[in-house]
Amino acid sequence: MKKIILILLCSIGLAANAQVQTLTLKDALLYALENKADAKKSKLEIEKSEYKIQEVRSLALPQISANGGLTYNPVLQTTYIDGSNFNAPGTTIQANFGQKWTSHAGIGLDQAIFDLTVFTGLQAAKSTREFYQINNELTEEQIIERVATSYYAVYVQRERLALLDSTYANTVKVRNIVQGQYNNGIAKKIDLDRIIVRISNINAERQQVQNQIELQENALKFYMGMPMDMQFIIPQSEYEINPAILTDATNTHNRTEYLLLKKQEELLNYKKSAIKAQLYPTLSLFANYNYLGQGPQLPWFAHSSDDVYWSDYSSVGLTMRVPIFTGFGTRSRIKQADADIRLLQEDIKDTELGLDLDYKNAKAQIDNNLVIISNQKENMQLAMEITKNTNNNYLQGLASLTDLLDAQNASLEAQNNYNRAVLNYKIAEVALIKSRAELKTLIK
Repeated sequence: MKKIILILLCSIGLAANAQVQTLTLKDALLYALENKADAKKSKLEIEKSEYKIQEVRSLALPQISANGGLTYNPVLQTTYIDGSNFNAPGTTIQANFGQKWTSHAGIGLDQAIFDLTVFTGLQAAKSTREFYQINNELTEEQIIERVATSYYAVYVQRERLALLDSTYANTVKVRNIVQGQYNNGIAKKIDLDRIIVRISNINAERQQVQNQIELQENALKFYMGMPMDMQFIIPQSEYEINPAILTDATNTHNRTEYLLLKKQEELLNYKKSAIKAQLYPTLSLFANYNYLGQGPQLPWFAHSSDDVYWSDYSSVGLTMRVPIFTGFGTRSRIKQADADIRLLQEDIKDTELGLDLDYKNAKAQIDNNLVIISNQKENMQLAMEITKNTNNNYLQGLASLTDLLDAQNASLEAQNNYNRAVLNYKIAEVALIKSRAELKTLIK
């Protein structure tokens, strides 16, 4: 795939030198999947989910922290003690506690031994990664669908313009003949005027189609993430009809939309489990070691000779937390989570029905358009034959100008109807491929 993208990028570089490049549907799709912002963002979501897993995993690992502090006490706390405790009954002794300066430094460790919320969160984080992977698949499928549909629309508009160009050239030839006949007094001025009006109308329609082509091409480039100044042509082979596509059936449960909802359901179940986990006890280990300095002056870099004394102390223990009563808040959150799951399950049922509908409609559109294409192809060929014969008859004086113009109009309309039928078929084809969860086959 990277090789194809590189070739396409090189081709685009040449296009800057006014060289128009051939763009197949596969090239367009691969370029879009590599360059469109939506595709890039969905891949970044997958990357982000990896960091989320690391974040949750960190809660199950030891948490180590260092601490330190410096305190100056301008006025020490004073307390009064009964003198009888110091062999001085009947007196009160005034005593100051502490030192003017104290400084401490230490390190602490906390390790979760049993915390169900942490383990549930780790499972949910892994499922979140899978969710974003499926969402990336859906994003890519949406890009493929948009690009393919727009790609075919550009082709049809270009074919329409080619038909108008051909009709314009033929009409100009007729105009030249009528002009010669008029100059020789054979044709009437009204005939010349009519053919001139006809040419003017074709020119106006050509301008409209050219504008539509530009709009369609810009839309396609936007869906692909391609610079707007790039130019390309679409090969005829990209527009072939393949009725064999109707031979396979669909499986709704393979659709990315369905898989995404099922993964979302899994995440909601983890959310419910995480809330339930808050009802379970938690057990953790803690340990710390500290060093304390006290004295009448700044303890830093001072010693006992300066009346500053340093001592260490540490502790190791277990902490258990047992929820007893939370005011029914946890129970309410569990019920809310359960309601969210049931709401999503209804969405899943509705989505299944909608996906089945998409397949049935796409298949019906394929069937209908195959019949229409067959009819329109015959009609187009007949109209072209009529135009050819009418043109010959006109040159021999056996048909009127009105007959010739009517035949040209009918031929142009028949060819446009055929192209529209083919476009409708190709759009239905993309929809059918999507309904069978096989859009990725367009880039293989």
